[in-house]
Amino acid sequence: MHKSWWKIASVVLLVYTFVAGFLWDVPRLPLLQETIRNLYFHVCMWFAMMILFTVSVVNAIRYLRTFNLKYDIYARQFAVVAIVFGVLGYSTGAIWASYTWADPNKPAYNSFSTIARDPKLIGAAIALLVYFAYLILRDSIQDMDKRARISAVYNIFAYAILFPSIWILPRILPSLHPGNEDNPALDVKNDISGTMRVVFYPAIIGWTLLGLWITTLKIRLALVKEKMMTHE
Repeated sequence: MHKSWWKIASVVLLVYTFVAGFLWDVPRLPLLQETIRNLYFHVCMWFAMMILFTVSVVNAIRYLRTFNLKYDIYARQFAVVAIVFGVLGYSTGAIWASYTWADPNKPAYNSFSTIARDPKLIGAAIALLVYFAYLILRDSIQDMDKRARISAVYNIFAYAILFPSIWILPRILPSLHPGNEDNPALDVKNDISGTMRVVFYPAIIGWTLLGLWITTLKIRLALVKEKMMTHE
């Protein structure tokens, strides 16, 4: 039981996130209105994604220092789950944008094209595609040691692209995304209420723990497969 406390915490925090996220009162900011509730999902999933990618690159570096293949497995599985969270975060963000950025006076395809050209969405798509390429590269190499070395170096390269493409470049360019200089529609420090903060921060922890939980299961499966292949 004492080893599973963080799994229980993940379930409790996510149940709390869903219940409070949908039922508690939220500030009706211009443009956002009720869609601000997506903050507990879209933004928190992005935070969980960043944490998981960070753990992945740390394990890639640990592999390059020790050449222990278990760290290569850790790096891959953390990256896979982080990609899943990234896709979920991108999808929830796109849905959010369709309700807040779309121009009711223009055809739907025009609004979609405007949203799709937003620098933050483009940067996020680039970052995810770079990590998808990481998985494809791994699967294309048969030799285990060579695959692990190349994958570890590529992981570091992908992580170096991640932060500029999501956090730096989109803030330099004009964007519809809330929080940018020309569209400060949502500032986590100033615009969300105290009621939202007591849901927002636990939600980040809950989504991150869920990602960690899924990753540990995938790691255990990968290690079992590795042992089976070794015995064969």
